[in-house]
Amino acid sequence: MHVIAACGNKMAAAAAGVAPVQARFVASKEQFHAYLRASGEHGDGEAEEEEEEEEEEEVGSEQSEPPAKRGRLSEHGLGAESPEGAGEGEEVPVERKRARGQNKSRPCMKPNHYEKSRLCPSVTQGCADKCYFGSRCRFLHDISEYMATKPADLGHSCVLFETFGKCIYGVTCRFAKAHLGDGYQNIINTDLTKQWEGKSLVRNNLSKDLQQQLRKKKFSFKKADEYLRSLAKPHNNGGKGGKALGCSAEDQEVSNCTTPQEGLGDTSECLVLPEEGGDPKPAALQSPIPTEGEGGCPIKTAGLVTDEDIVKLRPCEKKKLEIQGKLYLAPLTTCGNLPFRRICKRFGADVTCGEMAVCTNLLQGQSSEWALLKRHHTEDVFGVQLEGAFPDTMTKCAELLNQTIDVDFVDINVGCPIDLIYKKGGGCALMTRTNKFEQIVRGMNLVLDVPLTVKIRTGVQEKINVAHKIIPKLREWGASMVTLHGRSREQRYTRVADWDYIAECAKIASPMPLFGNGDILSFEDANQAMQMGVSGIMIARGALIKPWLFTEIKEQRHWDISSSERFDILKDFSNYGLEHWGSDTQGVEKTRKFLLEWLSFLCRYIPVGLLEHLPQKINERPPYYIGRDYLETLMASQNVDDWIKISELLLGRVPTNFTFLPKHKANSYR
Repeated sequence: MHVIAACGNKMAAAAAGVAPVQARFVASKEQFHAYLRASGEHGDGEAEEEEEEEEEEEVGSEQSEPPAKRGRLSEHGLGAESPEGAGEGEEVPVERKRARGQNKSRPCMKPNHYEKSRLCPSVTQGCADKCYFGSRCRFLHDISEYMATKPADLGHSCVLFETFGKCIYGVTCRFAKAHLGDGYQNIINTDLTKQWEGKSLVRNNLSKDLQQQLRKKKFSFKKADEYLRSLAKPHNNGGKGGKALGCSAEDQEVSNCTTPQEGLGDTSECLVLPEEGGDPKPAALQSPIPTEGEGGCPIKTAGLVTDEDIVKLRPCEKKKLEIQGKLYLAPLTTCGNLPFRRICKRFGADVTCGEMAVCTNLLQGQSSEWALLKRHHTEDVFGVQLEGAFPDTMTKCAELLNQTIDVDFVDINVGCPIDLIYKKGGGCALMTRTNKFEQIVRGMNLVLDVPLTVKIRTGVQEKINVAHKIIPKLREWGASMVTLHGRSREQRYTRVADWDYIAECAKIASPMPLFGNGDILSFEDANQAMQMGVSGIMIARGALIKPWLFTEIKEQRHWDISSSERFDILKDFSNYGLEHWGSDTQGVEKTRKFLLEWLSFLCRYIPVGLLEHLPQKINERPPYYIGRDYLETLMASQNVDDWIKISELLLGRVPTNFTFLPKHKANSYR
């Protein structure tokens, strides 16, 4: 049944950088796709298959590279024709460059592409007479008219109805057959709904009131404003506060547990240190009691005033982040969404963190950005990661989140390598902007009641490591923990992570905990990492390639997981996605989009039973191979059309003219 590889294929599998799959499973690209076509015939008719192949040629050619991208490539001599004077030597770096980074010009399907006529939400919620838009409403209000154009249902069971006893999407649900009665009435299972009454499944939602406050700039940032005013105060040298805190870091260390803070509660003005000739220490670092104005009027209180309300916690009294030795799921942009984190929690992840959120977008009350902060009730140790370049926005954002959401820690992203963030001064760029970095860490630490952590890389340039210089400063500035990714910005995710350097930094960081991150794809990798003296390990791409990695590490074994078990994981993700994003057309397609993004990583996994020797290494590219069954082979496909086929097994047929390109083009190799 399996294809026997030719000698050339054996040599290719044994080549450097290619995973060692057993020779009897290895196949050529042509053999691989021929097997998938032949094995897939039982599910589709011949005419339908020919139609799909024609569509694949038309759509696939568009999916390989967006139009703008193809235009740029042809300019560089990588299209059908090469410009005059373009030598062979010039093509190599361009070819390498386009295999990295993001598909910024990739096509994006919007909700109005999925269905032409949408039902007004007021009708779905049973209050059509109270439509917010009134006569200006562009949505349908006639259910019969909507049902005449509604796409066909995708299945006979609705996960929302079966789980919660009620589907809030009513007739718009793509599984509406399960809960629609006569006259399109939405059926409710009262016994099941009572079980969920008063239970908060997802926390950290953005309320309308808070959104209005942020949009109208009426939210109060008392602590942040006080700290920022202290940065702006002129100092003895006549400066404008451009330095981190007006003078050297050594002169302005935050008071530790053994040094009592002076003058607490006396005034909101900047307190001058008794030392002769010393610069005034910013009030923000002295942590006075917040007052209602410069006159010192006390704040009006509701109920009894306790010591906790009056006395500001010192750094040593803050809640500590006790996660040493635990498995930490990294904040993963795009793929690290709430349904994916639920999958990882099920397999043993101890600590989870939301996707990177841009602080300026949070301060503007953008719903899409606030969605990144949502926390499922199963996430017992949960943090959020913020990205920003300036102390004012970062400190204000930290105070905002401190007052409005429920988290166990806040992380600062100082490891993002992408140009969009770096050129604005955020991400890795903060490692080169020490003064701003210090202002941000000190300010955020001041306004937060939860621990502040920082994620960094080894440096910006490939051969110039600077993390060992920054880590001691982070400890002084008030960071509770640091996570070090063992690569520089220039390396992105290429080359092997430098764990020897991570071990050096772990010694320097002590007693502050340091977590290591990079290239962990097996329990052997995890064991080796823990021997480097780190407090714990953060797992990123390894979790995307095989989310059951957490189970393997805890049970110290290689799990030869079957294709049916892996398909069940995808089924659970789809159900979690429908719960989170909705079971209407828009929710289904959003779930599909994130499922396809994840499949672009999952295809890199090679089943344990097929490997020549264990374990699989994260930077080894999988060769073409024929799995032990059709589904295992389909999941190994590096073709985006096969990823779409898997999504159709779970979420039904894709809409007409559907297109998809993964966010990271290095994941899409045809």
